[in-house]
Amino acid sequence: MEPFVPITSANENLPAKKIERSTPLQFIPGIGPHRVELFHRIGVHKAADLLFLFPRTYQDVAPYQDILNLTEGERATVVGQIVDTDSRYSFSGRGCFGILLSLQGGGFVRCVWYNQMFRQEKLKRGMNVVATGTPKSTGISFEMRHPEVLLLAPGEQPPAQRPIPIYPLTEGLLQKHVHTAVNAAMESLAPTLEEALPQSLRQLAAKKLKIFSNDHPAIHHPLLPDSKSTQPKVHSTNTDTPPFDELLCIQEALRKIHTPDTLLDAHLARQRFIFQELLVYQMAIALQRSRFDATKSAPCIEASPIIHSRILKRFPFQLTNDQLKAIEDVRRDMKRDVPMNRLVQGDVGSGKTAIAQYALLNTVANKYQAALMVPTELLARQHFERLSKQLSNSQVLVELLVGSLTQREQNELQQRIAIGTVDIVIGTQALLSNKIEFHNLGLVVIDEQHKFGVAQRAALKESRIVPHYLVLSATPIPRSIAMTQFGDLDVSIIKDKPPGRAPVHTYLGSTEQQTSWWEFVRKQLTAGRQAYVILPRVEQDSESDSLGAEQVFKQLTENEFTNFRVGLLHGRMDGEEKQRRLNEFNTGEIQLLVATTVVEVGIDVPNATIMTILDADRLGLAQLHQLRGRVSRGGTPGYVCVFPRTGVDANENERLKVFVSTEDGFQLAEEDLKLRGWGDLLGLKQVGSASLRIADLSRDADVLVIARDVARSIIASDPGLENPSFERLRKQIAGRHGSVASFGDVG
Repeated sequence: MEPFVPITSANENLPAKKIERSTPLQFIPGIGPHRVELFHRIGVHKAADLLFLFPRTYQDVAPYQDILNLTEGERATVVGQIVDTDSRYSFSGRGCFGILLSLQGGGFVRCVWYNQMFRQEKLKRGMNVVATGTPKSTGISFEMRHPEVLLLAPGEQPPAQRPIPIYPLTEGLLQKHVHTAVNAAMESLAPTLEEALPQSLRQLAAKKLKIFSNDHPAIHHPLLPDSKSTQPKVHSTNTDTPPFDELLCIQEALRKIHTPDTLLDAHLARQRFIFQELLVYQMAIALQRSRFDATKSAPCIEASPIIHSRILKRFPFQLTNDQLKAIEDVRRDMKRDVPMNRLVQGDVGSGKTAIAQYALLNTVANKYQAALMVPTELLARQHFERLSKQLSNSQVLVELLVGSLTQREQNELQQRIAIGTVDIVIGTQALLSNKIEFHNLGLVVIDEQHKFGVAQRAALKESRIVPHYLVLSATPIPRSIAMTQFGDLDVSIIKDKPPGRAPVHTYLGSTEQQTSWWEFVRKQLTAGRQAYVILPRVEQDSESDSLGAEQVFKQLTENEFTNFRVGLLHGRMDGEEKQRRLNEFNTGEIQLLVATTVVEVGIDVPNATIMTILDADRLGLAQLHQLRGRVSRGGTPGYVCVFPRTGVDANENERLKVFVSTEDGFQLAEEDLKLRGWGDLLGLKQVGSASLRIADLSRDADVLVIARDVARSIIASDPGLENPSFERLRKQIAGRHGSVASFGDVG
């Protein structure tokens, strides 16, 4: 629907009551007591919020046209005098009001409004009018239905046309309400705002952003109208364009974002606020990192050439170049007395765990304890068994601390940890218990990081001893997310996969193809392979037409796979039962494992080369990719088929097509961000993390890189932001992102 522009005179300037920052919303024009809650829904809680309620897009201007250049279906603006009016009513009482305009240059256009009879009191014969709308041919003339109109005083020239801002709305709220409220706040409050970005910083940002660079992605802004615009192009290379050597000041930026003269104005204003929003957050992260480095000290854990060589010899495989680079990053970090905060991210099957094992063994070799925290007990047991086996001929003592241990076992293990007789502790959230005291903790590894809440991870930082931290991502993280959610962590990326890994063939199946797919799975099982069948839920949900693992297990056991050994695994089983079922799958006692996403991480059964994912549309791309990583762990090709629910939305099928099209986890991560959106900046509204108002992490990734570099440069030269020119910026950082200081350093 087109935005509402009220009938008004171009030179009309009615006095308005001045708004203060403390003015309650109900006393602001356009809001009133009945719309306060509606404005709350769109993020307006105080008067100043209206200034930063940014338009989500703009309606481009419709060019002035004479009668000869009007084209049916294309928005246009005409200027003329009202020469006739008419009012009609139907039997049901519905009214229709129309005016006939005699256009400048000749010709007539009729304007019609339905159920807006109030207009007959405002539009009279002889008045000069500017009308904007979409003309429709009646055969002998043109007609505009519900056009926007502007009254002109006698002799007054039509005003210059301007793009119309389109604001976010909620049910019951109209554009005219928001326009009125924003304009009132702009008139009273905008002149009182202090500039947060010093001129030197605005100049540096403009230089780095290259506002007029035709090849800069930020210039081609998807929120601005495109090719049919009659305004100067945002990405114009016109040599007459004046040089732009600094970002707009705050007052100018507010004026141009809410009342732009051209789309170029709107773009320049948006660039100012996008950069500022990302800069403020990146500076909060940089400040936190700087303070942490300055006030915290960690043990110097150096991997001497002898230790380094001994650890590498324990790996039963050749490390890839990316793994060796990541190990060098860890070596360099751990020998410093500043706590390591490093994120290792890599694709599924790229060997991230090897980096963690290197760090753990380096820590123990230097007489310190190490802890490995994972999200589930099943994964903790997997790590424990694998590491214990690799260190069976060494003096390193590895223990498992999980919730299923008896209280007596937990108490005994806690005592041994406290006196230092345990070298490596592997556990779940139990490691966060206040009862756990380490004798000499030097390293904490957090595996499959996204499974932990921020507050849970941050609890580790409350330890009296500050260890080094190594964080492993489950799947690749989009670059922009890595610079926000993990912005204060140094990043090592592993793209190379170990040699000998066979490809995985992925298919998108339909209900009609399930029978033939099950036949293929039976042939593979008969040939000695093993297979997974994955479902998002444990039980069937009839309301959402979702299958359940228990239901499918029963169906497959009694029908399609009655002659095969089928097992069931899901998160509601106790730890021992899950481990027993997994052991049976490992040894081949179970040929087909029906499971929920509990097998998403850490399960390594090389003989399992087939996976079926039912109701796949209920899972995200990252989760699907992580599940796919469970097959083809050896040298035999893997096969994965995803089946969406019947009648699923076409967009969901598009997402599954993206999944089928590539095995590149980094590409899928970026596609997932585009498809699902960035949501809340940290995905953690419960700890006060602020959402982005105008920036978009997928669209503005390049601006984010620049903001990060500028923030780090500023903090490096002025760690406390003591320069008086940064006073307002410092206050803005504290007010907008104060919670980052508590949670940022562990992601």
